[in-house]
Amino acid sequence: MKEFHCGSLVPGCEWHTRAEDEAEVMRRAVEHLREVHGEDTIRETMIEAIRSRIEKVRDAA
Repeated sequence: MKEFHCGSLVPGCEWHTRAEDEAEVMRRAVEHLREVHGEDTIRETMIEAIRSRIEKVRDAA
């Protein structure tokens, strides 16, 4: 299970997502940045910043 907390990239944002694979976490994070934070262009540096903040978490029991 992978998890991303937007607040680690955008201070003050409490949104987070969790999914089985990194690709789905990335897709959701990019969608969130576009819809909520108004990011029209997602540059490679932003992708790298998101990827570096994705953490592996244990599955909830």
